[in-house]
Parts: sequence; C-alpha cells; structure tokens
Amino acid sequence: MSDQLPEGSSEETPKPSVPSPLIAFMSANWEPPTPVVDAPSPAAPFHRRRREALAARFPGEWLIVPTGGLKVRANDTDYRFRAGTDFAWLTGSHEPDAVLVIDPEGAATLFSPPRADRSTPAFFTDRRYGELWVGPRLGLEDTTLLLGIETAPLDELEAVLKEAAAGTVRVARGYDQRVESQLGATDDERDAEVLATLSELRLVKDEHEIECLQAAVDATVIGFEDVVRSLPTAQRYSERWVEGTFNRRARTEGNDVGYDTIAASGPHACTLHWVRNDGPVGARDLLLLDAGVEGPELYTADVTRTVPVSGRFSRVQREVYDAVWRAQRAGIAECRPGQPFMAPHRAAMRVLTEWLVEIGILRCTVDEALDPDHRFYTRYALHGTSHMLGLDVHDCANTRNDYRDHDLVPGMVLTVEPGCYFQPDDLTVPKRYRGIGVRIEDDVVVTEDGCRVLSEALPTQADEVEAWMAPLLKAGRVDARRAR
Repeated sequence: MSDQLPEGSSEETPKPSVPSPLIAFMSANWEPPTPVVDAPSPAAPFHRRRREALAARFPGEWLIVPTGGLKVRANDTDYRFRAGTDFAWLTGSHEPDAVLVIDPEGAATLFSPPRADRSTPAFFTDRRYGELWVGPRLGLEDTTLLLGIETAPLDELEAVLKEAAAGTVRVARGYDQRVESQLGATDDERDAEVLATLSELRLVKDEHEIECLQAAVDATVIGFEDVVRSLPTAQRYSERWVEGTFNRRARTEGNDVGYDTIAASGPHACTLHWVRNDGPVGARDLLLLDAGVEGPELYTADVTRTVPVSGRFSRVQREVYDAVWRAQRAGIAECRPGQPFMAPHRAAMRVLTEWLVEIGILRCTVDEALDPDHRFYTRYALHGTSHMLGLDVHDCANTRNDYRDHDLVPGMVLTVEPGCYFQPDDLTVPKRYRGIGVRIEDDVVVTEDGCRVLSEALPTQADEVEAWMAPLLKAGRVDARRAR
C-alpha cells in the first residue's frame, strides 16, 4: 500500500495538514462520476418480501438492523468487509456502516454513506473510504436502483434513532456500537427477540436462496477437483498448498471461502477443526478436505470429502471409509418432511455404532452405546451429523427454541456429515486404525417428498471416488512435472 498521500479522516473536511493548494489541484479536472450500477438486482423482490415478513411480526414498532463496520487487522489495515448476516438477508447490501431502519408503518429505509468520490476531498484523504484508496462504493442512488429500497445519508441516521428511541424500538445488537449508544438503553428481551425472529424466518429458504446455495456448491465442486489435481504438487509442499488451491477457486468463483478451510492430511484428520494446514501431505495418507465457497450473495457451501492422496484406498482406510459412507447414506435417507431434525444424526450414529461394536472397539451392546446416558460412540464420532446452512455456515443460530428439537420442513437446507476419528494415541483402538479420520459431508435441501443433495456431483462411494480421482491425478502429475 502506498504511503505517499497525506493522512485524512472519514470527515469531508480534510485535516489541516493537507495544503489548500493541493486540495484545489486534486479536486479539479475530473470527469463526472460514473454510475456503478446499471440495472436492479433480481434478488431485490426477495429482500423486500423478507423485510415485509419481519415488519409483520412487530407491527407499530421501530426495527433497527445494522451491518457493522470495518474491523482493524493491524494498525492502519482492515480485514476485508463481510456484511452482517441478518442485514444482508434483509437488504442485499454489502456496504460497511449501513443501517436498515423499518418504521412503525413498515416502511424501510437504508441509511448508508454517500460515495467518497471526486466531489469531496475525502476521495484522496480518507484511507478507509476514499475512492482513490479503496475504489468506488455504491452510494445512495446506485443502492436504490440495485436493491429497490429507499436510501438516506448516514449522517441523517442520528435524528431518526432519537425518534425511534422515544417509541417502541428493537435493535439487532452486536453489530454496531455507535448505533446502540445513540439509541440509549433498550429492552434486552425485545432486542433478543428480533434476532431470534430473524433466525426463525431464515430457517426455510426461498427459491432464490436455494439457487444461491446450489451455485456455491457447484463452485465448491470445481474447487475439490482443483485440489485433487494439485495433490502431486501438494506432496512436495504441505497442506498449505491444498488450502491455497481451494481458496483461490473460492475467490475466483465467489466472494471468499465460507469458513476457514480444513485441509487435514493423515492423523490431522482426527482434529475436527484442523485449520493450521501446515502439515505434510503423504502419499499413503487420507486427505480430509472440509471447504466451501461463499457465493457473491454470501450464501456458503459446506462440503467434506476424505480422499486417498495416492488415488487408491488401502484396505483398512476403505473399511473405515465404507462405515462412514453407510452412516451417511442412512442419515440422508431420513431427510424428509415431518422427520425430526435429529433423525439423520440418530440414523447415522446407529450405523456407526453397529460397526464399532461388530469390530470390537466398543465392548458393549449397540443399545448400551447409544443410550443417552452413555453415548459411548462419541469417543469416535464427537460431533453432530447436521446443522442448518445458508448465509452462515452454521446458520440460524439464534432461534428461540433450538431448531434441533423441531421437525424438518420443505425449504430447509442442512448438512449431513457423519465422521469417525481414531486418534493416534487411543489405546481402545487397534493399531491398524489409529490415525485414520474420515468425514463425508453433503448439503441437502428438504423437498415436498424427500430431499435433494445439492452436492451430489461429488461422488462419495469409494469405487466412484477412486474413478473420479484417476484422471484428475493424472493431469496433476503432468502439471507437477512441468513445474519442476
């Protein structure tokens, strides 16, 4: 980042250290600003219906939903901005610092900063927002055109918040301390209720959301193909090569990764959230890749495959893999309307437990191991089998009543991801299994008569996995030789 221009602030009036002649010189002789947007977003009607649904839950009340602002990474550099989930669901806006206000009549206004373009010295003095530093933002007119929502300058928000504070107001807390302080004391229970309601409204995805999720999954499939093709090169480097390969695809096809990529080779696969990704990739290892592309509208895939780096499972690796595959098939079969959310988990854990008892690792009956007061299978299958998926990888986390206690309905999108992990130092496990970790994860949408696997383009059955890998590895070996 260049450091040649003078320091500035987010105020339109530059700091006194900026010479007036420089301001005059920098501000003159520019073409008029060009619009950033030329057509409305096809998602705008969906966002409008979501705002209407939220307003209908709280008639006669003010509802305040901020997106949050930039967060400092180090000194004068910020993390790349990612819009607040609830705000993004309601508006489609990706601009920092913006605030959605729904008034007691149900009318929505998006308060957002204007562009820091050539019309103000901020364009070259403001390092965080000036367009010479960070490029153009949407601004008010473009936001209205793109998103089909009324907009107002952010500097008019304070007066509106004062009016809201005099009535019945709810604010989505945790995003913008500035907004919360301007509102003053609000009711904790009311504020929590609006967050819970937003999670509950997001449980069932509309058709546009499902299209976004499918697109994110499709991009993820390409990323997994990239990784398999890269495995011959990854063996020369480390898990970092795997992570970088997938993450490059995520930035190419979407906004980013939806969560930190897990690229776990060998015994690292037994660490459920292995995100260090700094270990070797061995030719005889299994690679557990848990990764998802976050699409342009911030919907994320969440897919896991466990593949043999060599392209062929060993006998013991396949034995563990096949047990997890059977568990996942049983879990997916339970994904249909009217089934308890926990049905896929219970089905998958029964299959895994039966196998663990059969091979003698669990020295009890299946029913004893599954008994809620025991759950002995947990030593080898620590996590749940499913979670909701959407704008967040663990979506709809603020529901009032845990969604895991409710039934599945059409439009819900969830993962089915059983895993079996034999720790390298677990003395209850025969040596031949130790250090093997397998997880298989697909993204599933519940339909009227069952479910559809969004990630079915990636094979899961062992023979099909090997057949899928073969041409990709062959191409990857050619690439690796050329790179030497």
